[in-house]
Amino acid sequence: MKKLSALLLFITVLFNTYAQSKTDNLVIVTLDGLRWQEVFKGVDSAIIANKKFTSDSEQVIKNFWSADAEGRRQKLFPFLWNTVARHGQLHGNRTKGSKVNNANPYWFSYPGYNEIFTGYPDTAVNSNDKIANKNENVLEFINRQKGYNGKVAAFATWDVFPYILNSERSKVYVNAGVDSFHFTSPSFKLLNDMQFLSAKPIDVRLDVNTYLAARTYLQEHKPKVLYIAFDETDDFAHSGMYDQYLKSAHAEDAMIADLWQTIQSMPGYKNNTTLIITCDHGRGDAVKEEWTSHGDKIQDAGQIWFAAIGPHIKPTGEAATDELFYQAQLATTMAALLGLEFKPAHPVMQPLQTLLK
Repeated sequence: MKKLSALLLFITVLFNTYAQSKTDNLVIVTLDGLRWQEVFKGVDSAIIANKKFTSDSEQVIKNFWSADAEGRRQKLFPFLWNTVARHGQLHGNRTKGSKVNNANPYWFSYPGYNEIFTGYPDTAVNSNDKIANKNENVLEFINRQKGYNGKVAAFATWDVFPYILNSERSKVYVNAGVDSFHFTSPSFKLLNDMQFLSAKPIDVRLDVNTYLAARTYLQEHKPKVLYIAFDETDDFAHSGMYDQYLKSAHAEDAMIADLWQTIQSMPGYKNNTTLIITCDHGRGDAVKEEWTSHGDKIQDAGQIWFAAIGPHIKPTGEAATDELFYQAQLATTMAALLGLEFKPAHPVMQPLQTLLK
């Protein structure tokens, strides 16, 4: 009898995970190397005061400063704190006990994105080189499912994403770097002109061009799963330009706000789409000079965060209790939100139950 009860309980949990939390559409956005410290505490006064990193501290203070962390973070990320915090969830504020970590030991981009989308912190994925990822990712898994084939797409600023997501094998549409948009609409013609005729301060197209291409694709091609990968925060951080890092983070928050507004204006997407926002790795903080850097030699760089909002996300707001989650749990969570179970050949972690009703 006890065995039967245990079996029934297991089946019930499985049903709750893969059926009741089903959303029709999924959008994922990543902000490369954006620290949890800015997300939850706003601008850092010590870095603002350092002329080496902040050339115009007066302007940064005017735009983003407040006497308390809540005010600072709201000025920097108004969408996250006015919309997601009220109607969704944010995790990773370590000052309140909420911890989100990389499970991979490297704490830089390719291993982080591999972990996000394959659910597997593969130690063999240990460089940013343009090597086709041998691990199956959740986007290609979803793309194989009935009703999703040809309805999964990714737009990225960084030109390594076709390799991370192995677009040749996965057959997921991935547009990255300065790839042309091979679509016939006037909107994509204009976007091609914009990306090829504009200056490229970080050697790839601007994040706003990546975003506008993704938004246009959403409006014209109606994907069921869309991934947008921003990059400027990491580039400006590596350059030691804190003011530009903040401006890009603020602009990316505005783009995500516009994306959410667009989603809510579209039949079939309104009240029927889940949005997940996260990053690939953290950056230094204990040693303030190391905010520019990440990798396994930087003690804080494996500390990350995530946020989510959607019709099936319980609106609990900012997590303020002791918890520990891993980046590797996101892949199975993405599938579970669509009512699917991601079971590749490699090991994966269990979904984030906090995002599943």
